[in-house]
Order: sequence, then structure tokens, then C-alpha cells
Amino acid sequence: MIITDTHTHLYSDSFDEDRREVIQEAIDNNVKRFFIPAIDSETTRSMYDLEKAFPENVFLMMGLHPTHVKENFEQELKHVEEELSRREFYAVGEIGIDLYWDKSTLEIQQKAFRRQIKLAKERGLPIVIHCREAFKEIFEVLESEKDDKLFGIFHCFTGNLEQAKKALSYNMKLGIGGVVTFKNGGIDKFLNQIPLEEIVLETDAPYLAPKPFRGKRNDPVYILKVAEKLAELYDIPVEKVAEITTKNSKEVFGI
Repeated sequence: MIITDTHTHLYSDSFDEDRREVIQEAIDNNVKRFFIPAIDSETTRSMYDLEKAFPENVFLMMGLHPTHVKENFEQELKHVEEELSRREFYAVGEIGIDLYWDKSTLEIQQKAFRRQIKLAKERGLPIVIHCREAFKEIFEVLESEKDDKLFGIFHCFTGNLEQAKKALSYNMKLGIGGVVTFKNGGIDKFLNQIPLEEIVLETDAPYLAPKPFRGKRNDPVYILKVAEKLAELYDIPVEKVAEITTKNSKEVFGI
């Protein structure tokens, strides 16, 4: 059994004291593939260090996170473009729109999102979308960019069934993490109406730890709790969840 974590911030300083140990624990428990999203230029070096330490298990993305789209976003986008041209990445991410923290930056967030979608299309790469309180705005951009080159993952999906189906219509898989285990998370009520072939697993570590670890640091091994919840919702063995969702991740990332 191989489990793929399609979204984890293992370079976070939350892991500075025990990073190697928590990653090794996950690997020992069949979590063997970690896809690492970028935040901004300040995270690039630590991402490369992580890849060097675990070259068989760590796969990198490059992008500018919407909450880090500030006055210097043009400079940050230049960094993204330069890195994408310099070496191999497996996705452009995480990118998108976040209106939870700062609505005043919506216009430049939209610009940065569109620009990075175009960078992904030029290189035949998937995008990994961050959406917080911005489904309408995200879907508007995706509608205008929709073509056969647009594909990827709707990271940390927390919408309703209608929004899930709309996300799928843009050739996105749904990234499902700890929220599916929350009592009031909502997505557990309808998720089994979405084919498992449209879903990938993720932790978003160190954030959004699943039950019974909610509120604590989310360790990569906790993705097993997400896989177990999906096994319950789809009424299939956890090994089958791991097999199908890892196959789905390979379709998206090409590895």
C-alpha cells in the first residue's frame, strides 16, 4: 500500500525540531509520496533542502500563494517564472484567491492567479488551487481559462456538492484532507456522491489536523485518518482508497 500526500508544507518551521523523524514515521506507515507547494520566494531554499534530504519521496511545486500576493507581486511572479524555467517542478501551486484575510488585494490576487495559470499551461503542468471564501471569484477565473490545457487539484476542498461538481468541470481533482473528519466539516455528507477517481488525499500539514488530533500540529502520518474516513464513506478497504487516490495523483502530477 502506498499513500500519496498531494499537499504538505513539510518545510514549515513547525517541523524544525523533528522534521526527519516525522517524515520517516510517515514513510514507515506507507505514506511514501509528498507533494510540496510553494508559498513565496522565501520558502524556495527550504523546499530544495527538503527535496535533497528525501529525494525519493519529495516532489516540488512552484508558485505564489494568494495570501502572499502583495505590492511586490510582480517581483515574486518573476521568481516563480525563473524557477520554472530553471528546473523541473510537478505543478504550479499553490495559487488562487483568498478573501478571508484581505479582500483589498482581490484585483492583484486575480492577476497573479491568471498569470500563474498561463505559466502552467505553457509548461503542460497542473495547477494546485487555494480557495478561501472565494469560490465565485475562483470559478470566474477558471471559466475564462477553461480549455484542454487546464487541469489540476482543488486543494483543501470545503465546498458543497454543487461546487464540487463545478470544480470537476474544470478538470480538477478534489484535494481531501482533515476537514472530512470534522463533525461540522460538511463534505462527509455528500463526498461519496463524487467518484473516488476524482479525489486525491492531502494533509496540508502542519495545518488542519484530522480528528482526533484537531487543533494540534498536523503530522504527515495523520493522512491515514483521512484515508480511513474515506474508506468508511465509500465502504471499501483503506488499501483500495490508497490505491485509487495514488493512481489519481499520478494522473495529475505525471509521476
